[in-house]
Amino acid sequence: MKLITFEHDGSLGAGVLLGEALVVCETGEAARHAVRAIAEGDEARMQAWACRAADDGARLRLSDVRLLAPIPEPRRDIFCVGKNYRAHAAEFHKSGFDSGGREEVPAHPVIFTKSLTAVIGPHASINAALDPTDTTDYEGELAVVIGRRAFGVKKAEAMDYVFGYVVFNDVTARQLQRQHSQWVIGKGVDTYAPMGPALVTRDEVPDVAALTLTTRVNGQTRQSASLADLIFDIPTLIETMSATMTLLPGDIIATGTPAGVGIGFDPPRYLNNGDRVEVSITGLGTLANDVRR
Repeated sequence: MKLITFEHDGSLGAGVLLGEALVVCETGEAARHAVRAIAEGDEARMQAWACRAADDGARLRLSDVRLLAPIPEPRRDIFCVGKNYRAHAAEFHKSGFDSGGREEVPAHPVIFTKSLTAVIGPHASINAALDPTDTTDYEGELAVVIGRRAFGVKKAEAMDYVFGYVVFNDVTARQLQRQHSQWVIGKGVDTYAPMGPALVTRDEVPDVAALTLTTRVNGQTRQSASLADLIFDIPTLIETMSATMTLLPGDIIATGTPAGVGIGFDPPRYLNNGDRVEVSITGLGTLANDVRR
């Protein structure tokens, strides 16, 4: 299923996306946390939603609602992976902005976090005015949502702990990223974590490696890569992270961005006021956000 959270006529709602329509499964304030609750293991809710979608429950046109991030308020900061495609690792290392280590291609996953207050949904504006350095950049990514408490998980079983997937944009203030060495400030800016349009359950994605990620800025393709090109695949990331800390149901892991980010161009192509960024992943939909300064 494709699970969504939305606003309609000033009220919150949550439900299942079916093409250009959506099945309304819950309304009111409780809907804000409904998708997160399902990801965290609310099986009764999951079954009720599946039945409602199958029974042709109340529907709205997608064009009549405002989509929010599927999980508008995660319980914890978002886990992110740096330099996880070889070509991007090379372009970032050569840019002069890489303060994360001396290696061009990391020998082990580079993990950092992004503030949960940075989360916004599709079509919400990226507030680049919060970046005083005017070096705001895009990073289209696949994000994984954990569905089971995970500690000491081995690669062979890791995919059993995945609930689903969502399109993500790890928006970054590059100069802030560089001057603070650690990446939290440059990447945790409010509105710098667009996510959506839907949280797609794992059963709908039989082969993650077969997916293609594409990022466009004002209609121009900037990034295009296969998820098979990840240096550290999803099982490796889950094994690495859960070896020393417990991953919780509902945790979000952004798996890294491919080559083609703005900092990789000469001169850099940072985002400007009025730019539109679209990140698409096969079968997961398109996440579109405008930039405002």
